[in-house]
Amino acid sequence: MKRLFELLCILLLTIVGTHAGDAADEFTPLDIAFKRQAVGRFTFDESSAIPLSGFTPNQVVNLKTEYPQIPITTESCRYIIDGSLLRVTSENTAESALWMGGFNPFATFDVSFAESQKQSGTAGVEFATPDNQNRVSVVACFDAGQCRSLQWSVLVNGKQLEEKSTNLKQPTRGPFTLRVQVLGTGLNVFIVRNGRNEVVNTHDFSKLIDLRQKKHIQSFEFRLLTQLNAGQEVVINQVNAALTTGVGQADICALTYEDGSPLLDNGRLWFTMSVRGRHLPHPLQGVFSLNPSVFDVRLESIIVFDRDDGLLRNEIASHIFYDRNAEQWRGLTVGFSAEGDPQKIEPKQLWAVSSQRDPRFGFTIMKAAKVDMPGGEEDPHIIYDTSVQKWRVLVCTKGGPGYPATLYEADHWNGPFKQIAGPVDINSTGCLLQKFGDQYYALFGGKGGQFHVYSYPELNALGALDMERPPWSEGENSRCWPNVIPLPEGYPAPYIALSMDRANYPGLKGWTYGALYLYHGHVRQHTQTNQE
Repeated sequence: MKRLFELLCILLLTIVGTHAGDAADEFTPLDIAFKRQAVGRFTFDESSAIPLSGFTPNQVVNLKTEYPQIPITTESCRYIIDGSLLRVTSENTAESALWMGGFNPFATFDVSFAESQKQSGTAGVEFATPDNQNRVSVVACFDAGQCRSLQWSVLVNGKQLEEKSTNLKQPTRGPFTLRVQVLGTGLNVFIVRNGRNEVVNTHDFSKLIDLRQKKHIQSFEFRLLTQLNAGQEVVINQVNAALTTGVGQADICALTYEDGSPLLDNGRLWFTMSVRGRHLPHPLQGVFSLNPSVFDVRLESIIVFDRDDGLLRNEIASHIFYDRNAEQWRGLTVGFSAEGDPQKIEPKQLWAVSSQRDPRFGFTIMKAAKVDMPGGEEDPHIIYDTSVQKWRVLVCTKGGPGYPATLYEADHWNGPFKQIAGPVDINSTGCLLQKFGDQYYALFGGKGGQFHVYSYPELNALGALDMERPPWSEGENSRCWPNVIPLPEGYPAPYIALSMDRANYPGLKGWTYGALYLYHGHVRQHTQTNQE
């Protein structure tokens, strides 16, 4: 009898525990309170810059071979390693360059100048073909130790197409860095002093030469260009090329598996975020990682996209997932790079992207093909719903008001898709299909100072996320991305949210964004008490 009683007790406890577990799963995103934990704007974050090439004078042993000299005019400059410095001098008027590395039209290029009272002449960043027939340059112009202006020049097939000079508002002495952020079809120019990136100029050049073309990427090289008159000298601390975080980040979307569950690998979550330069088409598709127990955001890769049209394209707002059944990286991206096409042949639209290579590291090229999704335009989020054995995508569609969220369905991950719910009546952004317990919900940003929560798959309005200190202030643009992610046990919170603000970088026009904001989410205590 004693043993039977023990067995009955165990059975009763199991039933109660099972029911309690069921009850614990019965909540919605509206029952979660999100509390802000950290914020940071990662502006050209040096700790996570991904190196492409570099020149550090005190590490050079064989200058002639390691960094070959390239003559441009009859007379060439003289390059001498002086301890930790590179001194460039000339006895006559001369123009020449040092090879620094290969060319990447989505990288950031730095030339750091040393303190020097004698510094005169011109030096800076150049992208060119070895025969000097095609040259794009941004150089600093010195006079008696002060940089007073910057000069921009484009030479194509031996013909000068553009040359402009920009005077600095305040002449500057070294040490400082001339920074050129290249963004596919345009670039931003900065002077970096005391850790602050000051915008000097911007240039768009795709009508002159489209450096996204593979033939240019493969033939161009990165150089240190120097132009001196007799007796002049420039002194260089360092030269670098790297993939960087840019001036801000936006469009945050967690990398997932095919069912939308988060990809938590090696203790880190992985996110696509746009590396921002300025208005379209000048962001890049970055991949970042984060240990969700802390706030250690780190740039891991840049992804570009190949449509087999001879270009590598900087699309953004991508949702990338790993399809475990197909053993392939797949996703959807938005063709914002169309804004940089001189002929504007292809409109902005969704593209299905794929890669056998893991796109989370270094520099990745993903194949891209058109998606048949009538109306679908921006911020897609795709899942495979096993309950209906269909692929479903929440996406912002074009039409009033603005870009409202709409749900689509297909038999295959890359379509064709048909509309099954929506559009909603809100100008939406940052679509997300996420499971809370056993149920998917549709989340997105929009007007009204809130992150909207809708039912799935019907797209009925349910309410808004409870966000303490949201990523905007009163009167500011609140069309941000919610990006809520469930976590397994052992983390400080069962949910996090990672979002951004929409504050533009000083001196740059339009849509530079964005500081990052981390939130912890807990199911509210009163909800748990009611369940008990």
